[in-house]
Amino acid sequence: MAETELERAEKRYAQAKARLQALKNREATRQRKLDTRRKVILGGALMDLAERDSNAAVMLDRLIRNLSREQDRKAFADWDAPSPASSDDGAA
Repeated sequence: MAETELERAEKRYAQAKARLQALKNREATRQRKLDTRRKVILGGALMDLAERDSNAAVMLDRLIRNLSREQDRKAFADWDAPSPASSDDGAA
């Protein structure tokens, strides 16, 4: 049995809708990856700063102590927080 024009149009519509959803999913995935990358970079920068600046070290310690999820706090259970160098601003 031959497809009617309406059936062909409905099929094209469904395919276009599926392509659109796939594009939306790829963009959402790209945005999540970018967000994760930013968080990792900022976290590393904060950890590095905490080694040189006592204010940053205090802030990092406070952030860790105030993590709301138990599993997140456990990730830092055996971690030695950075201790800043003798200068508070990193200047020698």
